[in-house]
Amino acid sequence: IFQWKGEVPKGLPDWKEEEKVHLGEELSDVLLYLVRLSDICGIDLGKAALRKVELNAIKYPASKKNFNTSNGTAHTGTTAVERTKTVVHPSNVQSVAAPKPI
Repeated sequence: IFQWKGEVPKGLPDWKEEEKVHLGEELSDVLLYLVRLSDICGIDLGKAALRKVELNAIKYPASKKNFNTSNGTAHTGTTAVERTKTVVHPSNVQSVAAPKPI
């Protein structure tokens, strides 16, 4: 979907509604495949993702004051891990039917 689009702005303002719907369907396929694969492999995807965020925070430490150029806001005193934990929480995830086995 993105191959011939070049760089796309946040929110995809230049996209037609049917393109956004198609993108949602494709992203959902990828998500469901990932969840099913992690289940088959016995990987706790939530734990693995949080561990990766923590490792990235060590590898790429945030300064005391991070300035987000995309929206002009400053984040003071919070780490990438803290911000991620407030966005993604297991209680916010709804159950979905698993896709057929691979």
